[in-house]
Amino acid sequence: MTAAAPSFKIGNEKLIKVLPNAANRLLGLLKKQGRAENGALRVAVVGGGCSGLQYKMDLVDGPANRDIMVTSSEVRVVIDPKSALFVSGSELDYSDDIQSGGFKVKNPNAVVTCSCGESFSA
Repeated sequence: MTAAAPSFKIGNEKLIKVLPNAANRLLGLLKKQGRAENGALRVAVVGGGCSGLQYKMDLVDGPANRDIMVTSSEVRVVIDPKSALFVSGSELDYSDDIQSGGFKVKNPNAVVTCSCGESFSA
């Protein structure tokens, strides 16, 4: 017996927008992992960090049940409904700067961010 396909919703860039630098990096990573066709970036908000909430990002094979999937700059992003409440209106960028490089979320809902930029409160 085969498992049923996951039931998910389609969202738009009002939820999260992937900027060109992040898209280029993510598409390269997905291709390197053999996930270029169906792979996605999972963005979740979890408890932790010095400000109370932090982002967790993973490359996955696609959406799970109840996820919201957004396609932005050719990148599929999947977000669970609870995390979507915290990231609505965010932009995902990437920098290869030696000191502060990596993926960065610009979140208009973040009331406080810690000095290291790794966590926030909403």
